[in-house]
Amino acid sequence: MSGSGPVIATVLPVLNEENYIEACLQSLIQQSLPAEQHMILVLDGGSTDSTREKVERMIALSVQSKGPRIELHSNTGKYVAQARNLALKILPSSVQFTVEMIGHSTVDQDHLEVRLSEWNLLEEEHSKPLGGVGVKVLPSLGRHGAVESWIEGCLTSPFGSGNGQFDGFKSRGLTQVPAFAMHSRQALESVNGWDTNFITSQDSDLSMRLLNAGFTLARTPATHVRMVKRSTLGKWWKMGHRYGFWRAKILRKHPKRTSVREFLPWIGAIVTLSLLGAGSSFTGILPACYGTVLLLEGLRSARKARRISLIFGVPFCLVLLHSSFSVGLVDGLFRKGRASQDR
Repeated sequence: MSGSGPVIATVLPVLNEENYIEACLQSLIQQSLPAEQHMILVLDGGSTDSTREKVERMIALSVQSKGPRIELHSNTGKYVAQARNLALKILPSSVQFTVEMIGHSTVDQDHLEVRLSEWNLLEEEHSKPLGGVGVKVLPSLGRHGAVESWIEGCLTSPFGSGNGQFDGFKSRGLTQVPAFAMHSRQALESVNGWDTNFITSQDSDLSMRLLNAGFTLARTPATHVRMVKRSTLGKWWKMGHRYGFWRAKILRKHPKRTSVREFLPWIGAIVTLSLLGAGSSFTGILPACYGTVLLLEGLRSARKARRISLIFGVPFCLVLLHSSFSVGLVDGLFRKGRASQDR
């Protein structure tokens, strides 16, 4: 990359984010990184609320406070992958890194400075070219409602968010799918950006193609993104189904990403039904083990958060997640995807 101008760009695909977009942009405007080194690209997928008006106000505020350059563009492709590919086309040539964020997230004041510092450290530690670096994902600040706290407890459980993808890691190191990644623009362009066939899980697909192309992916706990989670059980179910659905699409394209762990609910159900059909006295063993694990997770979460409702709330949300994801996995084998309606 050449030419003077911003080195790093935050890319924000948005749709109907009127409740959160001002806080998101405010956290980016207040970055300790010099304003001339950073820009913010907001790509609106057709908002019908006041999102665009609020972005325009934040643009004026940033100009007034001599903050980073903010641009608002229409994303006629509507979805996240299309927005990020559009960003690659319109960003100035000086931009070497893109930071992927969403409208309902915020960051600390030194976030971008830390990201750049961690990138340099990781480049020194690994011989392969660095394609992307993810960070921790933490809950939004403030008191959460009951359901949101259950969902947060579920996501921090090893039975709810996989291998600590969100916030369960403590050291800088390699990963397969970095969360809220900062990517090398050169790496993105070398694999032709995001696959627009994916409405969700486009980051998993991108990560696989970057790894296959010889790039290294990493994550660091040195900084984080705070994200607003789902606040209703209905939205939680839809999210689980959506992720299972698109996970099936990912596995069809990248079979090497298959994990037995993701199919354990189906395996458990099939084994239990088989034992029941055979009249075995061991039929209740797997359900009993599953129930015990759920209860222990509820107790652990309640103790950690000092909130008694998590004793039953976290197990309930885990059951919803496991069942909706499992149904989505099967659904994804037979049906084409469509836009999510859960936000």
